[in-house]
Amino acid sequence: MKVRKELWFGFTLMGLIVAAVLVMLVSVDRIESGHIGLLMLSLVVVAIMLGFPTAFTLMGMGMIFTWLAYERNTGLTLDLMVQAAFRVMSNDVLISIPLFVFMGYLVERANLIEKLFRSVHLALSRLPGALAVATLVTCAVFATATGIVGAVVTLMGLLAMPAMLKAGYSVRLTAGSITAGGCLGILIPPSVLLIVYGATAGVSVVQLYAGAFFPGLMLAGLYVLYVIIVAKLKPSMAPPLSAEERRVPLPPLTQRITSPTGERHAVSGLLAALKGPANAGVPAPYLLGQLAIVVVPLLLFAALASWSWRGFTAPLAAEESFEGLVQMGGGPTALRGSQSRLPEPPGAGGLAEPSTAGGLAEPPAEGASSGLAEPPTAGGSAETTAPGLAEPPGAAPSVTEPPGAAPAADTGSDNEAPQAREAPRGFWIALAIGALLLAVFYGLLSFARLEVFKMLLTSFFPLVILILAVLGSIVLGLATPTEAAAVGALGGFLLAIGYRALTTQVVKESVFLTAKTSAMVCWLFVGSAIFSAAFALLGGQELVERWVLSLNLSQVQFLLLSQVIIFVLGWPLEWTEIIVIFMPIFIPLLDNFGVNPLFFGLLVALNLQTAFLSPPVAMSAFYLKGVSPPHVTLNQIFLGMLPFMGIQIVAIFLLYMFPAIGLWLPEVLYSR
Repeated sequence: MKVRKELWFGFTLMGLIVAAVLVMLVSVDRIESGHIGLLMLSLVVVAIMLGFPTAFTLMGMGMIFTWLAYERNTGLTLDLMVQAAFRVMSNDVLISIPLFVFMGYLVERANLIEKLFRSVHLALSRLPGALAVATLVTCAVFATATGIVGAVVTLMGLLAMPAMLKAGYSVRLTAGSITAGGCLGILIPPSVLLIVYGATAGVSVVQLYAGAFFPGLMLAGLYVLYVIIVAKLKPSMAPPLSAEERRVPLPPLTQRITSPTGERHAVSGLLAALKGPANAGVPAPYLLGQLAIVVVPLLLFAALASWSWRGFTAPLAAEESFEGLVQMGGGPTALRGSQSRLPEPPGAGGLAEPSTAGGLAEPPAEGASSGLAEPPTAGGSAETTAPGLAEPPGAAPSVTEPPGAAPAADTGSDNEAPQAREAPRGFWIALAIGALLLAVFYGLLSFARLEVFKMLLTSFFPLVILILAVLGSIVLGLATPTEAAAVGALGGFLLAIGYRALTTQVVKESVFLTAKTSAMVCWLFVGSAIFSAAFALLGGQELVERWVLSLNLSQVQFLLLSQVIIFVLGWPLEWTEIIVIFMPIFIPLLDNFGVNPLFFGLLVALNLQTAFLSPPVAMSAFYLKGVSPPHVTLNQIFLGMLPFMGIQIVAIFLLYMFPAIGLWLPEVLYSR
């Protein structure tokens, strides 16, 4: 009966699509070639819903309709196919995809998730809904390291679901926590979705990664807050853990200098044991080793504070005194030394494959394009600009000199020594907060918590260091995403070696799965390039543009309409299909409404996360059902996902109302 309902839903949706296109064709006075393009688009969606391979469906439909548009000229049709495929093959944006995917599969095969979940669970054991919170945190870290939704949901279903059900958690909360946490890898960098969007829209992947960082943390934080509130208001859905479940096993030598529960203060206990009589025969090297582990947070905090202070107080280089000047010809929209905005989508209605030069360039240096400039608005009115798209405060207006004018005299002396700067107030506030947290950590550090901290050092922190090394090198401009992905793949190798999980079988499986996933993405791009070229050739993009502009939508209405369409498309289609088929239709419309493509991409990424949790075609639910106990039904999983889907809608609303959540970090890093 369930399968029959799903089939009826699919056939009904396909019938509505075909009926809408037929009504449109009948109602127009004159059928144009653009209407044929819309017919092609609807046929592609229906064919994909029927189960035909996406990439080859795009290529096949594109070739057939191109052949018809060229009046059955086979030579021109084949030329277009070759050119579109070559543009995709020469696009260096796609090089980082197999490297990031390979890193993810190596981390997955190293079997780190079990140790990670156990250590996070013990660290958060006193929180309400501790197991669900630990599941979400583990999913966030592991999804960030792998970016593979199916792998994270499946592994956490095998690991966390039995533990949560055994502890008395409701099936709905258990299923919702696992599926929602597993989908975080879609948004949190390094995300393959952001790479594909950047390559399609011509937006810098570096800036997309920087922009998606805080929205991803915000969404994970909202999930955790929801679980804690539910556990507090309805303890029956998430019972507190018993003392036995919170017990931390202590090493035999540690048991000699503390109570059986390990509640004695670790620092004072270790120092007292070193003095002699209280050591109970524990060797001094062991005690010194434990003390060395204890001071690790203090050393890291001191090193980070010193590095930050030097960075804030270092004298400015001489060339930075020309920061306010703009190169001749720089327009008034320049942002602090940046002269141009994001590259416009290519011609022919914007449906051709974007230039290979955009998307994966390093963060712009002085004088380079930042991609965050204010987009033009209709009539040039600043009031119609989207939230977060106005020129940042403090940006010096660019003033162009007449041709031949002599440069302004420098008021400073060339021999004047650079002056040291003072650290900003925010640095001291952050330093005080960090010192307070460090004091709380040492004040509460018992021997039991010390063992949990040691478990985190061997499971949580290696993954965090790998993630920070990859993302930090990208965001700070130390490496391009491709170079950082290569470093990440090497880091995955080293982690697998460190955990003694690197075997020939692991490498073979990782290479095979990487080749399979990369081939799928690359063939999708080839199919999308051919389909987009055919759609533009038929005039479909021009027809869509005319129709949207005729509605006289405001900016808010356009964003709402586009996000609703993407959300509905997320039911029957995968995110890859939505990005490569429909983003080339939306991107050329952004300039007409003054929407920043970077901001639009962040909204789309959050929206597509929602699509992964929306019944009846939510893939994460089917991943979890495949590894769930027999008594867990698909309807229970769907019901558990609905509250988290509502939280994602709230996150989209917050990002729209407060765009600085996504645009602040790229602006700070790349608009100078």
